[in-house]
Amino acid sequence: MDYYGLSASAFAELIQVQRSSISHILSGRNKPSLDFILKLNTAFPDVNLYWLLNGTGDMINSSSSTATKDTITQTEVLQSKHINSQTQSKNIDRIVIFYRDGTFEGYHPDVME
Repeated sequence: MDYYGLSASAFAELIQVQRSSISHILSGRNKPSLDFILKLNTAFPDVNLYWLLNGTGDMINSSSSTATKDTITQTEVLQSKHINSQTQSKNIDRIVIFYRDGTFEGYHPDVME
């Protein structure tokens, strides 16, 4: 995730697993299953499978690292555009701002202050 600059959510979407799976693996609660490894290998074919399974050798197969990194960046851009196009047809009901001290404020766009 760090290598590609992906958040846990974006990474989970790209390899088509639940976000909780990523959280559990990162926290050490669970180890990745074979299905998880295969999905990761399908989404990131430039990641060295031997490194992924054993933690030794180079993380990236040298022949394809730049091409796949560019593909991931393009995928994120397309996903972002898709999300933006979905939200353009929606109207905002309210906005809630949460402060670090535990308080919050709500704003309703239709209500004039």
